[in-house]
Amino acid sequence: MAENVDVIITEVALRDGSHAVAHQFTVEQVTAVARALNEAKVPYIEVSHGDGLGGSTLQYGLSKVNQFELIKAAVDVCDYSKISVLLLPGIGTVEDLEKAHALGAKMVRVATHVTEADISKQHIEYAKNLGMEVVGFLMMAHMASVEKVVEQAKLMESYGADIVYVTDSAGAMVPAQVTDKIKALKAALHIEVGFHAHNNLGLAMGNTLAAIEAGATRIDGSIRALGAGAGNTQTEVLCATLEKIGVKTGINLYKMMDTAEDIVAPIMHGPQEITKDSLTLGFAGVYSSFRLHAQRAGEKFGLDPREILIELGNRKVVGGQEDMIADVAAEIAAKKKQTTAI
Repeated sequence: MAENVDVIITEVALRDGSHAVAHQFTVEQVTAVARALNEAKVPYIEVSHGDGLGGSTLQYGLSKVNQFELIKAAVDVCDYSKISVLLLPGIGTVEDLEKAHALGAKMVRVATHVTEADISKQHIEYAKNLGMEVVGFLMMAHMASVEKVVEQAKLMESYGADIVYVTDSAGAMVPAQVTDKIKALKAALHIEVGFHAHNNLGLAMGNTLAAIEAGATRIDGSIRALGAGAGNTQTEVLCATLEKIGVKTGINLYKMMDTAEDIVAPIMHGPQEITKDSLTLGFAGVYSSFRLHAQRAGEKFGLDPREILIELGNRKVVGGQEDMIADVAAEIAAKKKQTTAI
């Protein structure tokens, strides 16, 4: 932990927020946001495609600008903040990681489904050999028991992770569940524990405060709530709330407010709010980045996106299975057509 700081915040809008803008961030936008966050003394800024290094594909969504240009742009304007990247094994490669490190990225979050930590071994070990700070990121944590989360977190710790996160990718967890999982990890691990929220049920702030109370010392936020689904815990609001209760972050609150209002808001395609689709994500326990994909599939097949999201939840589809969204939509549409014909 940094001196005189109780909680270390990683700002994820330039990665998780990529989903909300259909991966269309420009160098100019990333430069402006990163510079302002650096001036506000944000410890870590995550910059990647929404699905991490290598995520710019037809399946996940093509980036407007090559991810490495965006990483370099952020590194070039940060003399305080450290730049972090996300890597999902099977999407990003060790070659991608090596290139990001060469450009100046200091931390990597290696993300797997909550029951698949074993596939992170190569990437965690490789990143440690590069001298990077490494986070194990257990996604869709609502889908596993406390015992399973502990088991998987221990694997990541054994591979060399410096921190392990409980990641509520669907925004489906409630505070009691967060408390149970964070407390269990704090008791079982010898490394720091973190928490990443989504606001699909309106619980991002409550869940984040529960995580901190349970012992999490690494917390994610997205400025102006710019993130997938209904967004993440809103960083400037989190900083204000923590300051009120005496939890030190080291971040300049007024600078964060100004950055949110003057720099980030104009970039956004619209305000982050809990719409019927993002609410369905949390209710059904579906990966938050599926919202735009489901909307597009709904338009293509003449369906309510909620029908698609609920069925994806029933099938327990997880991050990395975006190709199934159109298939599920086609199946639903075909069944409806068949029923109408009868």
